[in-house]
Amino acid sequence: MDNVEIIAALAALAQATRLDTFRLLVSREPDGVPAGELARVMKVPQNTMSAHLAVLAHAGLVKGERQSRSIIYRTNMARFHEVALFLLKDCCGGRADICAPIIADLPLCCPAKVGSHD
Repeated sequence: MDNVEIIAALAALAQATRLDTFRLLVSREPDGVPAGELARVMKVPQNTMSAHLAVLAHAGLVKGERQSRSIIYRTNMARFHEVALFLLKDCCGGRADICAPIIADLPLCCPAKVGSHD
């Protein structure tokens, strides 16, 4: 990932509706959310939501898939992974001890599901 790509991704997320939309889509993985439902949930007009989704898609953070008459949006978790790694790569000049608290907090925001082994 180069600087142009990371700046586009961060710029796409640097707006309240787009950030909230991205976070909602992450919470709805892997099912995704139809564009119309996103507009209703986010309380924005459909054409406004369409513009926000276009910005997120251009940055590679979301993908739309047509299903019948709807477009289902999902996060591009691989791209988000790249963004997060870009921000943490060579963390603090190679001093992993400085980034350790960030990494230690990850299980708190994303706890593993107990007893979900099939």
